[in-house]
Amino acid sequence: MTLAQAALDSVTIGRWQFGITTVYHFILVPLTIGMSLMVALMQTFWHKTGKEHWLQATRFFGKLLLITFALGVATGIVQEFQFGMNWSEYSRYVGDIFGAPLAVEALLAFFLESTFLGLWIFGWGRLSKTLHLVSIWCVAIGTMLSALWILGANSWMQHPVGATFNAETGRAELDKATGFFQIVANPVLFWEFTHVITSAWLIAGSVIAGLATWWMIRAHRSDTELGREQALNVWRPIARFGFVVVLVGGLGVTTTGHFQGQEIVELQPMKMAAAEGICMDAKGAAFTVAQFGSCPLEGDTPEPTKFVEVPGVAAFMSHNDFNAEVQGVADIQKRMVDLLNANPDFTAKYGDAAQYDFRPPQMASFWSFRLMIALGMVAFLVGAWGLWATRKGAVSDNKWLGRLALLNMPLPFIAASFGWIFTEIGRQPWIVMPNLKGLENGDPVGSVMLMTDSAISPNVPAAQMLATLIGFTLLYAILGVIWFVLMKRYALEGIHSSKKTHEGETVGALSFGY
Repeated sequence: MTLAQAALDSVTIGRWQFGITTVYHFILVPLTIGMSLMVALMQTFWHKTGKEHWLQATRFFGKLLLITFALGVATGIVQEFQFGMNWSEYSRYVGDIFGAPLAVEALLAFFLESTFLGLWIFGWGRLSKTLHLVSIWCVAIGTMLSALWILGANSWMQHPVGATFNAETGRAELDKATGFFQIVANPVLFWEFTHVITSAWLIAGSVIAGLATWWMIRAHRSDTELGREQALNVWRPIARFGFVVVLVGGLGVTTTGHFQGQEIVELQPMKMAAAEGICMDAKGAAFTVAQFGSCPLEGDTPEPTKFVEVPGVAAFMSHNDFNAEVQGVADIQKRMVDLLNANPDFTAKYGDAAQYDFRPPQMASFWSFRLMIALGMVAFLVGAWGLWATRKGAVSDNKWLGRLALLNMPLPFIAASFGWIFTEIGRQPWIVMPNLKGLENGDPVGSVMLMTDSAISPNVPAAQMLATLIGFTLLYAILGVIWFVLMKRYALEGIHSSKKTHEGETVGALSFGY
């Protein structure tokens, strides 16, 4: 497809628009999820110990949480409209399924987090310390519940369960009351949810550690008694808290990612085969560090060029066995054609499956998978160094640690974005991936599937989509600049001593000025 053709293709434009808005939105979402929990923990430490630096940290990072939450809500609303405007055929097909989890997310989870966030903001000095603490914990729980229900909808797109295909209406329909519970129990959801939550901890921990480390080193190098005291008693414990969160989040991401990958191997073998660069079924498949070119189908393209292969590692990642049999792209293509041609609902709508290429964009899948892993590892190593440098009461004044801690802050964001790029691009050409087990067993859920080309709104001109794509990209870029400027401004203000009553209670709402 030429550039001019792509510019006039509704499917391509619609995918770019949703992808761009999603990446912008998801920069804010994991920080909100992770930071709400971290702020709740900081306030809990203050509640239990009475140490003022935890109160100062709560208010300092609470401001950054509020900025991120506000812009996250603004960017998220646009995506909901896109379902009905650009992807009306998709919405018509999955509406009976998506309605339940998204309604629960809006009516329960979002209501919980937004309501209690307001109470937390304006409850300083007005609510009791205990009720105020409960408020921020409700916010943290609400953000995680929001993620659960949204990921429940996404998991269903990756692996449909609890639904049947109605040939008369051409829609997927919830399989009575039990269908909803099957969606919640979707095997994809558990590992996807835990992976997202632990990545949110890694992101929030990197932000906390980066800012606190920079301030610690700056205060320590000021050569003033007040600066050294603040470095030791305020910024050091906050920095170490951030580094611990980075390590916990990094280990969580690694563990959940490993098991999620094995789940993908079973339920979406083409996605993982493309990510691993495995072209044919192979025993003891190697992990390829770098690859250029795509796996061919019966000689349609040259074999890809590979650099540095580590024997057996891909097999171990897939099956915990260095000698295990691993499926390859070309062989998966053949099996997909056979499975789909045996399904009358597929052939009635799409014809002979042999005419379709079920490979995702392979270079995008391959490199997004590796960049996700590499950037996450760098963040983890910086966290380990920071924790080591501040052990046994030490206050580090290593300027390189401060610089790396700051530079490390965006890396988990980028890693998470690459993770979602891999997740969504690797599913193509499907917007609703078929349940392969259902296809094999002749289960009714096996007929629930939708190709991306069939999901676009038929009555929205490509030129209109292109105009909104450009508009949203510019708008989100402006919002991104605003977010960065606000975050930088309040990060550079640092921590101030809290105003207290004679009883030690902080007075006044959470203010953006001192």
